[in-house]
Amino acid sequence: MLRILTLFWLTLLATTAQAEIAIQQVTSDGGINAWVVEEPSIPFVAVEIRFRGGASLDLPGKRGATNLMAALLEEGAADRDAQAFQTELERLAARFSFRATDDTISISAQFLSENKAEALALLEQALIAPRFDQAAIDRVRAQVLSGIASDAVNPRSIAGAAFDAAAFGDHPYGTSLDGTADSVTALTRDDMIDAHRNALTRDRLYVSVVGDVTADQVGPMLDALLGDLPAEGPPPPADVAFGLDSGVTVIDFDNPQSFALFGHAGMKRDDPDFFAAFIVNHVLGAGGFESRLMTEVREKRGLTYGISSNLAPMFHAEMVIGSVSSSNDTIAEAIAVTRAEWDRMASEGLTEAELAAAKTYLTGEYPLRFDGNAAIASIMVGMQMIDLPPDYVINRNDFVEAVTLDDANRVAAELLRADDLHFVVVGRPEGLQSTK
Repeated sequence: MLRILTLFWLTLLATTAQAEIAIQQVTSDGGINAWVVEEPSIPFVAVEIRFRGGASLDLPGKRGATNLMAALLEEGAADRDAQAFQTELERLAARFSFRATDDTISISAQFLSENKAEALALLEQALIAPRFDQAAIDRVRAQVLSGIASDAVNPRSIAGAAFDAAAFGDHPYGTSLDGTADSVTALTRDDMIDAHRNALTRDRLYVSVVGDVTADQVGPMLDALLGDLPAEGPPPPADVAFGLDSGVTVIDFDNPQSFALFGHAGMKRDDPDFFAAFIVNHVLGAGGFESRLMTEVREKRGLTYGISSNLAPMFHAEMVIGSVSSSNDTIAEAIAVTRAEWDRMASEGLTEAELAAAKTYLTGEYPLRFDGNAAIASIMVGMQMIDLPPDYVINRNDFVEAVTLDDANRVAAELLRADDLHFVVVGRPEGLQSTK
């Protein structure tokens, strides 16, 4: 029997409107858990599905298999080849997307209520019975190989690959989920079948449904859509410590500008101090033109068009990471100023004015994220994946407001370690050379 476990009401106050979102937790007869928001005012449904694991589940020697497999899920299923599948999708005025990351397989579906049964049947075929026709494999493989070739001459991609390899070694995070030209070229149809079986399993499944559907309808709907997937998959990779020491790595690249990627170990998403770190990072480098890094590196000195920093709590590792571009003759100064601001934030902390401004921005922009069924569904499934309760959407801004200046400055001192920063610089930077 369908179980509707809990009901939470979210009232979102935006500048011009007020909306209420009722989040219901549902468990189907087949044991599939989902979060549901009923919104019958528009005849439209959004379904978000996540499988934890993603490209980190690539088998040894098969790097790129999960990414290629995910791209092939819309290239034919059951008795429809790629063209017939797309024709049916267009006839239904439905939209499907399939995407792999190192940590997830993401499936998004949006369709009109009147086409719900047919759209879900088509999606079920894509998930349960993908064809993996050789012609489709060859065509999508060529697209992936083109992307790999493009990345090989892209300074940002070159820096990212070098940074990840040095930070995470032989862990899946240490290599691109796209794979290499050699690994992708060698992939076979059997590898697609293995990747599909390993990545799309019910034991790592998260679902949210928003729109013109009732909670009573969702359970049977999900059992029909997902019930035939394998019950269990292989274990995920182990957690990995950030392994990149302080210093500078210069990668020679003929370009008038240098691109620098920098960072050090970070903070887990479930750390009690995460909201304090979130505010600290907003003031330091995530707050756009109001951030300290943008003010010091761009506005005061004109060394770059843009610089930013971000918290990156992944499932198996965590970082504080940032990036900046500058001319070859000014990148050394941009890096020196960045390191100095990193250290100043750790030693001096935020001001009361900075804390207040950050809270105003972060609490004000949060309700604006809930803009439509698809956005709400995506937010809800993301919350599930990091073990947040439904009432987080009610309490989130309270968590931001609860951060005191003492909290923020203590966390800044603990989190930000300028002496641990490593900069990977791609270009021909003047006055910089690799430290190791």
